[in-house]
Amino acid sequence: DMLHICLILCPLVFLAGFVDSVAGGGGLISLPAYLLCGFPAHLAAGTNKVVNGIGTLTAAGKFIHHGKVKLKYALIAGAGAMIGSTAGTRMALLLDDHALKIVMLCALPLVAAVLFLKKDFGSETAVPKREENPKRDILVSAAIGLGIGCYDGMVGPGTGTFMIMAFTALMGMDLLTASGCAKVGNLASNIASAVVWLMNGQVMLELVIPAAACSIAGNYLGARYAIRGGSKRVRYMIFVVLALLFGKLIFTLII
Repeated sequence: DMLHICLILCPLVFLAGFVDSVAGGGGLISLPAYLLCGFPAHLAAGTNKVVNGIGTLTAAGKFIHHGKVKLKYALIAGAGAMIGSTAGTRMALLLDDHALKIVMLCALPLVAAVLFLKKDFGSETAVPKREENPKRDILVSAAIGLGIGCYDGMVGPGTGTFMIMAFTALMGMDLLTASGCAKVGNLASNIASAVVWLMNGQVMLELVIPAAACSIAGNYLGARYAIRGGSKRVRYMIFVVLALLFGKLIFTLII
């Protein structure tokens, strides 16, 4: 029943959009929501990617509008992410439904471990001071996009958080700017992955409009929240994502 699915899915997609636009990790909420509604793993991943892409476009636009994106490096990362995401999604399509769920489960503790070991990550004093080196920064941006884009296409949850961490640690950005750049990179990755899922018929099109409307609302409000609060709020939300990661892992182990 479509109404029943929407009643479960839409509030969770809204929450996922809010969290994702601030600190990444929205897939940790939205992807299990599709699985909770009884979607097979491939259909869940495909529909989630299309809906998230539409929501991420909203957040990216708001960050760009407020000048919180280093557009040159964000676009280079985006180009790398499109290539990586296409390859990653094709790899995901080769896995059977059960294997894809196993990959998703295995990814969660890895994301959690990285974030847990970086407890002070995101404090103003933790941002490394570095001189700009355009050639190096172009290569680093492309590598961030390619590597994390591949992960996004194949697995997904935690992608935005990884990108924020990478832009901060490797490019010396503050968390708010890193979050803005991650939105652009993530948008490119989502588009590439969504195209592959659509071409393979793994998207429930009738759900896209209501779910995307909730994702847009969540992303818009989340981006507004982050921009008004600066890096401090982004850092706070990263720890919320960390809690979700641990909660998801514990829940999976118990079940």
